[in-house]
Amino acid sequence: MSKRLKELHREVSKGLEGVVEFPRREAELLLMAYLGCDPLYFITHQEELIDENNPRLIEWIEKRKRNVPLEYLTNRVSFYSREFYIDEGALIPRPETEHLIDELLSRITPEAAMTVVEVGVGSGIISILLALHLPNARFIAVDISSAALAVARRNIEAFGLSGRIELREGDLLDPVTETIDLLVSNPPYIADDAALESNLSYEPQNALFGGEIGDEIIRRLLDQVYARRIALFGCEMGYDQRLKVQEYLKSFAVKSLEFYKDLASFDRGFILELNKENNE
Repeated sequence: MSKRLKELHREVSKGLEGVVEFPRREAELLLMAYLGCDPLYFITHQEELIDENNPRLIEWIEKRKRNVPLEYLTNRVSFYSREFYIDEGALIPRPETEHLIDELLSRITPEAAMTVVEVGVGSGIISILLALHLPNARFIAVDISSAALAVARRNIEAFGLSGRIELREGDLLDPVTETIDLLVSNPPYIADDAALESNLSYEPQNALFGGEIGDEIIRRLLDQVYARRIALFGCEMGYDQRLKVQEYLKSFAVKSLEFYKDLASFDRGFILELNKENNE
């Protein structure tokens, strides 16, 4: 049975009421993804007949009613004005993480020849974006999850960066013996007992929860940065973790510690430079 696009849009919107904040917009995004069309096509083809019994469309609608993220249904996510593959093996990239990339790139010469390591590569978006801007850098990307590494590998291959980004499975810096010039991470930083929105239950939990307090993995990374004398470390964090990071670093020989905010003016991460000559 077929229905006009405008009627189907209305029905899907109604089905998403009480599930998502903006049901009409969500329904529009779902239907555009299903049709493979842009907003202009969607607006100008409201009378087009759509088969409402298509199994894929039915599955998408039913899963979205259960708050399965749209990105996992379409296997597509936009980040930094580019499109990446995503599935349930990796955390869905958030716009806030674009700030981490911007902060790092503002401190690095584009022509720099350096070894960059990312801990918790997830979908691969951070390493990929940095590699596109730093053509002379070598990248090692680590994740404890083989499922996340599979997503990252797919994206790295799609961008033609397999020769520059090496993937390794393991915990934090355990798989990396090389000297590291830059360490970057968007680690799990939510406390284990934090109540999350229902859609987050579909995302990998080991990429969300950072321990009983929440900042345990960040502190472990800071210890490794100090022990291995890594000159530059960029890290995303929770909005309420600034004071904890500052307190933990009091015993470090720090050259500079700068925090940055997201578009909502929440503290979202920090860039740490160590005063290496005082670490001997």
